[in-house]
Amino acid sequence: MDLKIPDLCLVVLIGASGSGKSTFARKHFLPTQVLSSDYFRGLVSDDENDQSASAAAFDVLHYVAAKRLEAGKITVVDATNVQAPDRAKLIEVAKKANVLPVAIVLDTPTDVCLRRNAQRPDRDFGAHVVKRHRAALQRSLKFLGKEGFKRVHVLRSESDVDSSVIVYEKLLNDLRHETGPFDVIGDVHGCRAELEVLLAELGYEIQRDEEGRAVDAIPPGNRKAVFVGDLVDRGPDTPGVLRLAMGMVGNGHALSVRGNHEEKLVRALRGHKVTVRHGLEKSLEQLAHETPEFRRAAEKFCDGLVAHYVLDGGNLVVAHAGLPERYHGRASAKVRSFALYGDTTGETDEYGLPVRLPWANDYRGSAMVLYGHVLVPEAEWINNTMCLETGVVFGGRLTALRYPEKELVSVKAHQTWYENEWPFPPPVVERAPDVLALTDVTGLRRIETSVMGAVTIRAEQSASALEVMSRFAIDPHDLLYLPPTMAPTATSARDDVLEHPDEAFAEYAAAGVSQVICEEKHMGSRAVLLVRKEGGAIYTRTGRAFFDGALGDELLDRVRDGAKPLFDELSTDWLLLDAELMPWNAKASGLIREQYAAVGAAAVGALPVAQNALEMAAARGVDVSELLVRTANRAANAEAYRKAYERYCWPTEGLDGVRIAPFQLLAAEGRTFHDRSHLWHLETLGKLEGPLFQQTRHLVVGTADPAAGVKWWEELTAEGGEGMVVKPLQNLTGRAQPGVKVRGREYLRIIYGPDYTEPQNLLRLRKRSLGRKRGLALREYALGIEALERVARGEPLWRVHECVFGVLALESEPVDPRL
Repeated sequence: MDLKIPDLCLVVLIGASGSGKSTFARKHFLPTQVLSSDYFRGLVSDDENDQSASAAAFDVLHYVAAKRLEAGKITVVDATNVQAPDRAKLIEVAKKANVLPVAIVLDTPTDVCLRRNAQRPDRDFGAHVVKRHRAALQRSLKFLGKEGFKRVHVLRSESDVDSSVIVYEKLLNDLRHETGPFDVIGDVHGCRAELEVLLAELGYEIQRDEEGRAVDAIPPGNRKAVFVGDLVDRGPDTPGVLRLAMGMVGNGHALSVRGNHEEKLVRALRGHKVTVRHGLEKSLEQLAHETPEFRRAAEKFCDGLVAHYVLDGGNLVVAHAGLPERYHGRASAKVRSFALYGDTTGETDEYGLPVRLPWANDYRGSAMVLYGHVLVPEAEWINNTMCLETGVVFGGRLTALRYPEKELVSVKAHQTWYENEWPFPPPVVERAPDVLALTDVTGLRRIETSVMGAVTIRAEQSASALEVMSRFAIDPHDLLYLPPTMAPTATSARDDVLEHPDEAFAEYAAAGVSQVICEEKHMGSRAVLLVRKEGGAIYTRTGRAFFDGALGDELLDRVRDGAKPLFDELSTDWLLLDAELMPWNAKASGLIREQYAAVGAAAVGALPVAQNALEMAAARGVDVSELLVRTANRAANAEAYRKAYERYCWPTEGLDGVRIAPFQLLAAEGRTFHDRSHLWHLETLGKLEGPLFQQTRHLVVGTADPAAGVKWWEELTAEGGEGMVVKPLQNLTGRAQPGVKVRGREYLRIIYGPDYTEPQNLLRLRKRSLGRKRGLALREYALGIEALERVARGEPLWRVHECVFGVLALESEPVDPRL
């Protein structure tokens, strides 16, 4: 009896005590492959039969199983596993490792189990235990597939168990034995004529049927074509492309992975409800003129395509939207989704398309990854990956890469077959470097960034920013960067606080960040300092000059004097710093006076009087106890509110009392520094001279054991501090937040109001939604980095200003300002 299982999977043995699972495991698997629940009970308690140790034992077992699967090792779990919740945890382990879970059920008769247990001295429990196991197993059998097991093998007798043989099968995506050479072809999108020209250019001999239609292409020598998906939609002849690709694949002359457009076409052909757009309407119209037999064959072909292939001994991976190394050769819904659609922020742009993240920027794998899906003007190498979607259907080119030669071959589109929503290729703008144009920043725009790919700026966002930028901002020659917004940490599960560092550390640990830096959060006003040996500017996060006239010039002079050591050390004529300028009232005196102080004064003046009146009423026997307690609480809250904002204000006269706390060195002449650790930034900025500068206290914390970070936050906030910012120590880390703020309980009273700590208010505030704020922080961060990189490369001013303006435009996004 052959039991077929993938050569990388999680095997879950299921059966009652005495069913023979351990004997089966010893017979068919290596000792290192089998994780026994009995062994792990002994490991944690020195007694394999100590059922009270089961919870701890399975915690360790699950951890070891996850580590083995992560390393690509087949893993077998030997436990009864007759309860659905126990199996669910194992299925989750398999899902997280992106491998398939397989169930092997030993449905051994009850009498056999009882006889075997009677022969073992360590099985002194009653027959009722085995009967309970068997009953649970019988209830589960028909549901195992629905639970998530991709294969279920049931052995119903001793002879079934004795005659069974484990047969390992490769996953469908495992074509490591196919060594090429290959010709990997980008998205065709129904452009049959261009595909035929490209194949001829590659040396393939087109084969035609009696009607003259291309039905195959014989490769030169032992080469083989590989299509990256999206054969269909948008173009003039989707049936012709399918006919040719189906013939090539069927005759062994080509391979093809599945694209998102094939995915949707299959659903449409099967009558499922889909939105007919993005070229699907053309495919359906063209296929309607084909025979029913051809439509069925096309549907079967597209449905049979796998999401990615691993080729040439693991040296080449082909997936429609690309694939990070951790997913190569794995099988799960997550892997399939990434291969079809790529990595996204969860947001959609103005066209209803997902906002994609540039996974290739962080790729460091040894395998070459070739893909399509993302429209690019030219195919270029990015970290051993290349996108081959060069927009043939939009009037661009159809591109192939010869592997292993790494030779690009492309042919021009015969015409523009489908009008894209935005110009393709992007128009080339020629002008004087420092000339700005209104069209740079108005209307719908997509700004390409190295960190996040394309960031979309909607027309209404641009309009909102235009007035601020044109009326209040400093000279664009000095406005090289605007800092991004910063998202708070996830809402705390603790009863008494909205924010706590536990969530920040857990978030970064889940993102694979092992070390973070905690920086004291200064309560002041964000300031960007452009310090030139002659000239410069100090401006706010909306691009306005921090101080006007002589006071601003004097502050800049003091900063310049203090920065002399860095000018020399970095051999630069200018520096760009991100900092906090204090006190808060140095810039926000009007806000404090008209909003915070007014509220505080009114509350502190009125509530004690009300409390006194209620106390006198109570003394006369009037039952006002509930109102009195509520008023007393409000009076205490009002006093705490007043103290909270007063902590961040102190007298200043001119520049006396003003302090600057720089925390990041953004750029200098010809270079940026976001590739340096935050510790380097703080140590470098510590060389600034003079009493104007204040050090930013900080602490490096490991996310696996962040207790020191929690303690430090508690100390900071107990002293009345605002809190801290938690950032990945190594700075730029892909899609993880560049930093999250963790604010103290009393500081948040300023933000949410005097009475926010009342239980009913905290309960309501816990429902705050952070998704939009987090997406905004990532996009603004990407634009800020792009602006700095363009400055460092010496690009024209209008190219830099495009990114800076984009940050300000995104600030008009309707997000809760308290976040």
